[in-house]
Amino acid sequence: MTGRGPVRALLPHRDAVERLGGAPDGVVIDTFSGRGELPAGAAEVEFWVPAIHAGGEALDVLDRLPALRVVQTLTAGVEALVDRIPAGVTLCDARGVHDSSTAEWVLAVLLAHYRELPRFVLAQHAGRWDAGATDELADKTVLIVGYGSIGAAIEARLQPFGVELLRVARRSRPEAGVADVAALPELLPRANAVVLILPLTAATRGLVDADFLARMRTGALLVNAGRGPSVVTDALLAELTSGRLRAALDVTDPEPLPVGHPLWSAPGLLLTPHVAGAVGGVLPRGYRLVRAQLERYVASEPLANVVTEGY
Repeated sequence: MTGRGPVRALLPHRDAVERLGGAPDGVVIDTFSGRGELPAGAAEVEFWVPAIHAGGEALDVLDRLPALRVVQTLTAGVEALVDRIPAGVTLCDARGVHDSSTAEWVLAVLLAHYRELPRFVLAQHAGRWDAGATDELADKTVLIVGYGSIGAAIEARLQPFGVELLRVARRSRPEAGVADVAALPELLPRANAVVLILPLTAATRGLVDADFLARMRTGALLVNAGRGPSVVTDALLAELTSGRLRAALDVTDPEPLPVGHPLWSAPGLLLTPHVAGAVGGVLPRGYRLVRAQLERYVASEPLANVVTEGY
């Protein structure tokens, strides 16, 4: 805390105080959705929470908050902000807030793929009794690329299904069975499904290129619940069109996917419009994090989820 009286925080929802369960001691709450005029006390704001997926005009606010010291996002990905944070301002992401929802989406699309739910939905609409055996998730090998808190949540939900888990992160953690990206050439051919939970950074942009995909075993499933530009779209389209690989994507490059884009009609693709984290519990979890961070800041305690060299 600065010692200049109450900390002024700028939050994105009009009912922010109610969402917080009341303003923490020593905190004054203003609200700003990202559009229109800033509130009168903006020059004193030290702690700002931008709206989910804020961009463009909303991020220009950074230039109009001279007392700013902390930016706390409600998203796990902060690629839109990381290069715009002024010197002396700490950026914190929403690590943990989206773990359960994203992990549920990954589990859902894995089950939908192996149990061929899209096939049966199409048969239902056609009034066709399309009986027949399907594959199963049991006994599959699943490689999680970008193994962090969301990856751990995915693993926890996969464990009851009898799968073998392989884990890759930016840094190896041998004690936790986590390899680094240098191990991908060895691990990719072993996996029945490759799940991407990657932030968008210089190192991850285009990581999943033609060579990466060629190393995946024939018939494997690529699942992307991270960021669209980590996958080279043309390379993935080539593999889908040939029928060698299948995919489930919640994110794409470009995004939103324009009308007529070939991904809409690509064979073997299950596509959702960036909704893996779009569940009712996200904002309550997000505001619990915001409250905890505000309490830490007022007490001059270390903040959680500080973004460092990972971006």
